[in-house]
Amino acid sequence: MKEKVVFAVALIVSIIYIIVGNKIAMKDNSFLDQVTKLNYPKAEVTRIIERKETPLSIDGLEDQYNTDITFEAHVKSGDHKGELVIGTQSISTYVTGTVKEVEAGDKVLLYNETSFEGEQKWYFMEYSRTSALLVLTIIFLGLIVLFGRTKGVKTLISLVFTVLSIFIVFIPAILGGQNIYAWTIVTCAFITISTVLLVYGYSRKTLATALGCIGGVLVAGLLTLIMNNVLRLTGFVDENAIYLEQLNSKIDLKAIIFAGILVGAVGAIMDVAIDIASSLTEVASKMEKPDFKEIIKSGFNIGKDIMGTMTNTLILAYIGSSLSTVLLLTASSHSVAYLFNLEMIAVEILQALAGSIGILTTIPLTSVIAAALYRYVDPHKYVYKYKGGENK
Repeated sequence: MKEKVVFAVALIVSIIYIIVGNKIAMKDNSFLDQVTKLNYPKAEVTRIIERKETPLSIDGLEDQYNTDITFEAHVKSGDHKGELVIGTQSISTYVTGTVKEVEAGDKVLLYNETSFEGEQKWYFMEYSRTSALLVLTIIFLGLIVLFGRTKGVKTLISLVFTVLSIFIVFIPAILGGQNIYAWTIVTCAFITISTVLLVYGYSRKTLATALGCIGGVLVAGLLTLIMNNVLRLTGFVDENAIYLEQLNSKIDLKAIIFAGILVGAVGAIMDVAIDIASSLTEVASKMEKPDFKEIIKSGFNIGKDIMGTMTNTLILAYIGSSLSTVLLLTASSHSVAYLFNLEMIAVEILQALAGSIGILTTIPLTSVIAAALYRYVDPHKYVYKYKGGENK
């Protein structure tokens, strides 16, 4: 009964956070109000009408040409749903030589514009990939429920609130020019607390997990703030940052680095915290009277086995996400010293190191918190009924 009440309360509070947080994030958000949403209806290519190549004359480059493909497509969505339209795909080997040419049966997104004469012209924008991604997402969600059963369903619910907190609250707040540092801490705290309460319920274990995780995230955040100044970072790490600054000059790009590191690390830090707290809960359940020093010692021993793989996981995740950039820079003619001093590379290294240090500090923090929570249990009562019973 207690578990159901905690779950219901956590669910209601999470819903309230999303609703209220969105209203706060959207308050006086003039930037999003000015954003015009373009419509790109889905369509299926029925046949290719014409393929035409036009040579390009570019100094120093040979075999460059434009390819214009005229095709017929059946519109599947939007105001023109059901219509057969004639579209054009333009490919330039100088700019986008690797774009796949459309074929009959391809699912695509189109863009249409009206000429001065009132004629509708349709253009290829991108391939429609959402259907395939949706199938993969359904498989992923199904496997979570299949293996996790009730806890799997709770995991999905917590995942929904995590995604909503990012896209409905956090991102609008950033684009609205609000304090990115404050919203990052609030978002990470919400993700941590809502996840542990919805999935695991309330207990000493989840309290130790939440506090240990938040502590590790704060350490990573503090380290990032310090290194932002030490490394003389500007936030202009790639073309995306430049475009973002041009779209909205209110956004602090250095704060975006801070947000990216913390949001990217909170999942791994939470994973370490729950592993430590869960293990120490089991250790304490075997003690007739929990011993503070023994529990901390056990936490450190367990943490030694966890930190190697989790640190590798975080560093490899950052390397994998920017592998193309790493390959390009490594293959260039610049010296190694120059490459490692580029802001782009420095930020990637900072992300990996700050997140990993957050993980490492989570181990002792969670161990000490868990030991402190079990230390003050009534000495005449066991933390658990001996032989692994339920928590009293």
